[in-house]
Amino acid sequence: MDAFYASVEQRDDPRLRGKPVIVGGHPTRGVVLAASYEVRPFGVRSAMPMSRAVRLAPQAIVVSPRFTAYADASDQVFGIFEKVTPLIEPLSLDEAFLDVTGSLNLFGPPATIARQLRASIAREVELPCSAGIAEAKFEAKIASDLAKPDGQREVPAGTSREFLAPLPISRLWGVGPRTEEHLKAVGLKTIGDVAARALPDLERVLGDSGRHLWELSQGIDDRPVVPDREAKSIGAQDTFEEDVMGRDGLVHQLHSQALRVGRRLRRAKVKARVVQLSIKYSDFTLITRRRTLDEPTDDGQTLYREACALLDRVDLRRPVRLTGVSAQELGQGEGQLGLFAPQGPTRTDKLNRAIDAISSKFGTAAIVTADLAGDAPESEEEERIRRELGAARPKKPPASS
Repeated sequence: MDAFYASVEQRDDPRLRGKPVIVGGHPTRGVVLAASYEVRPFGVRSAMPMSRAVRLAPQAIVVSPRFTAYADASDQVFGIFEKVTPLIEPLSLDEAFLDVTGSLNLFGPPATIARQLRASIAREVELPCSAGIAEAKFEAKIASDLAKPDGQREVPAGTSREFLAPLPISRLWGVGPRTEEHLKAVGLKTIGDVAARALPDLERVLGDSGRHLWELSQGIDDRPVVPDREAKSIGAQDTFEEDVMGRDGLVHQLHSQALRVGRRLRRAKVKARVVQLSIKYSDFTLITRRRTLDEPTDDGQTLYREACALLDRVDLRRPVRLTGVSAQELGQGEGQLGLFAPQGPTRTDKLNRAIDAISSKFGTAAIVTADLAGDAPESEEEERIRRELGAARPKKPPASS
């Protein structure tokens, strides 16, 4: 997707169309989540500190993120992908690899499939996107980048080396600023320069990474498209815009996180045997506490009680910038039943089913506990955006009773 979050904002607010737009959070602790193409000539890029972005483009319109809108748009886009192939490997909310090998007889050659996908997304989601087409992931990703905005580019079979040769070495996966400087120092400025070097020479200069970079420069990338694997854990965490002191300021966050994890467990039809609490202090020290449950659970309130008990084992005399609750050792079994275990669903099971049904029909904000009233519930995809880019979730003071 092209400048995905900014494009969603411009789609939903016509006043923003054609304007330099930055989607970002806190002005000092936040980062740029998205930069529209109109603001990029000023040097603003995703993941840049907001403070620097505002200095570079003081005339830009800064928009607060609406994670629910981005998650909804992403769901629509991936739904369109699924009409073409089940082999979809998400990289993020707005990017994925698709293997369309098995779809050619139904939908035509890859370029036709890409055009149809882009047209469907433009028509149904009203957002621009770009596509890269190649035999391997590495070339497809680069082709997609070169096609932006709102275009597509194909690397014909057997032409990978010619396509890659003139590109700068910074395009190679695994080449950061330090490696790039080292490569240039030994006369390697383009991917073609790397491809022309003998493999033993590269391994002597670069060590273990020499073979990896040489293979990429040759267009060798045998990794398959791998659909989502089964999760080993399900969690939720929040970085606060302001550091929090004391237990009262944290239990509210733990409640929200535990309920989100419970919903995700039930949606995945799994239960957790272990609960883990994560705390990150203002000095970025991270600690974890975990407990094995007597019985597996998918109930958010149970996770919340256990997380609060773990919180009591933590030093809370220091300011906290992040909390997280995760469910681990997931499985579909119920564990060993007691002699007098209840038959059929419990009251908690029935309550959760009712809550899930309401949330499914009317959204997760339709029914919440009293202490979380006013919060904006997030989906797993929304939270993943913040976690990957370091965006903070605002701190809400504990509700009074």
